Amino acid sequence: MSSTSDQQPSDNSPPDTSGATGRGDVPPVEVKERTHFAMRIDETWLSLQTRLALRRGHVETVIPYTGYGTTSWLRVLARVVLADPRDSEPVPAAGPLKPLKEGMRGWRNFTSASVGGAVVQVEVNGTTHEVTTDRGGVVDARIEVNLEPGWHTVRLHSGGSQVADAPMRVVDAHAPFGVVSDIDDTVMVTALPRPFLAAWNSFVLDEHARTPTPGMAVLYERITRTAPSAPVLYLSTGAWNVAPTLTRFLSRNLYPAGPKLLTDWGPTRDRWFRSGQDHKRTSLERLAGEFPETKWLLVGDDGQHDEAIYAEFAQRHPANVRAIAIRQLSAGEAVLAGGRSKNAPRDTTPGIPWVYAPDGAGMSEQLEEMGIIDRDPQPRDGS
Repeated sequence: MSSTSDQQPSDNSPPDTSGATGRGDVPPVEVKERTHFAMRIDETWLSLQTRLALRRGHVETVIPYTGYGTTSWLRVLARVVLADPRDSEPVPAAGPLKPLKEGMRGWRNFTSASVGGAVVQVEVNGTTHEVTTDRGGVVDARIEVNLEPGWHTVRLHSGGSQVADAPMRVVDAHAPFGVVSDIDDTVMVTALPRPFLAAWNSFVLDEHARTPTPGMAVLYERITRTAPSAPVLYLSTGAWNVAPTLTRFLSRNLYPAGPKLLTDWGPTRDRWFRSGQDHKRTSLERLAGEFPETKWLLVGDDGQHDEAIYAEFAQRHPANVRAIAIRQLSAGEAVLAGGRSKNAPRDTTPGIPWVYAPDGAGMSEQLEEMGIIDRDPQPRDGS
């Protein structure tokens, strides 16, 4: 007679899902999540980068990005890489890290090995918080603080790295108005086919060779003069690696300082590259949750996606949209961008005004008529 453990279930018996097989309680076979081929390539490349960087004497370096928050919390943004110590120098008097070399091309930022899992100390008003980088070396952490509205500085360092200063825009949680702006073809003219745009901007071009969109810097300056408390955030599908270059471009061309919400180009477990459109959608959703009382002026261009993304956001959060301003690309720019959007999303957002113009001057005139910009701007708050 067979023992109980050797007996087979009848054909009508339900399958055993208890985790034991009846043969010594052997655990069930685990089905591992399949890793996309691109991610395996990325991990191999990172391993090679890291070995080469260490062999060349590169050291852990924190690249600070502009963050934002309210009087009770901050969103800290930075990246930790292995970099040549000659690419950054401490300021003798205070000791914070200067930005990586001013003339460095984007490709240098991409070839620097990122440090995943690095523990970064964030010092705010004498209090130190510890945060950890993701697999791409990016810090994107929310910490609790107690600060006044305005610009502040937090200090970051990881391991034996030099101290790096990160600017923070602290906004009143009840701020009535703010600006979210696209970058490519909105504040800068790219004039490149979209398939090549990201690679050219990231690996070849520096900020001196980029062309600002006519009138846009003046438009943003008028907005910030009208409403000084209004934050200006730059939302782009660009990679975090090019944040220093974008910061220098915006500064040189007199755009208001503000956080840049970028993304990681790295592969995921199921695709070669992350979706830039999804990045914009999730970033807007996050802002709606972080600033529920703020009405945003959303600025983009008509090269394919901004209109649809902004319209979707306005449909979900009409109380968080003051207006949508779209830069109309020239015929040549539209061809390079892959065409214009073919629908009319403004018809799907009743009550939300839309502005269309080829440059900042045209937008400024229409926004002035709406009362978003004062005719003779004097500092005031509100929408």
